[in-house]
Amino acid sequence: MSKQNNISIVIPCYNEEKGISNSEYSTFLDNKPDVFICFVNDGSTDKTLEALSILKSKYVSQIHILTLEKNSGKAEAVRTGITFCNQNLQHQYIGYLDADLATTLEEFVELRNYLHDGIVFSFGSRIRKIGSLIERQNSRFLIGRVVATLISNILDIKVYDTQCGSKLFTREISEKLFNEEFISKWLFDVEIFFRMIHLFGKEKAIKKMYEVPLKLWVEKGDSKVKFTYGFKLWFDLFKIRRKYRKLQKIVLTQNQNK
Repeated sequence: MSKQNNISIVIPCYNEEKGISNSEYSTFLDNKPDVFICFVNDGSTDKTLEALSILKSKYVSQIHILTLEKNSGKAEAVRTGITFCNQNLQHQYIGYLDADLATTLEEFVELRNYLHDGIVFSFGSRIRKIGSLIERQNSRFLIGRVVATLISNILDIKVYDTQCGSKLFTREISEKLFNEEFISKWLFDVEIFFRMIHLFGKEKAIKKMYEVPLKLWVEKGDSKVKFTYGFKLWFDLFKIRRKYRKLQKIVLTQNQNK
């Protein structure tokens, strides 16, 4: 399989039978022949695969479906999809987006407009402001702001929204950021930032990333993250921080010994 396109989008799916909008995907693909979508069916137990297969039958050259036997979590589903696309497709940009299209496909592909002048990673941000429509449950919004603020302080970089599932990369940087498994199934977005800082150093990494306020983000359905993960989240965050601090110390030691 070898296809040349400008951008590839990886969409992880776990029990999304009712959330997949054929009309939205169809309208988008009809107007964007240079875009390829790789759906990763992450061990779904409903009729997600059937729904995806119907969509693929209409867009054979623009859609591929990967199926994981067991549910592996969003992190590994995304990583598997990105690895597959990088190995089998010829594209300039690759990223991932949630299946429910809380962010529209049209706005997602606009993220590529920011990948120039050394910027290798652009990501959507759910900033509530005049001129945008960001609809979230107030409880999720408040919890999200607490977590995001803490993460921003730990990373020591001014990022408003690390967790928005709308991220785009140049092909070259994606190969480095997704070359190994992530520590957390759900907090992997944070680890992406840690990996950027590890690769380039904080100051240079900041210049290679661009946070884009979204015009539209509408929360749909229930979160796939269980409530009990709220307790495990802090442990995962601690493990991520500890790993990259150790790596940083190793690099510093190696530099001192040169």
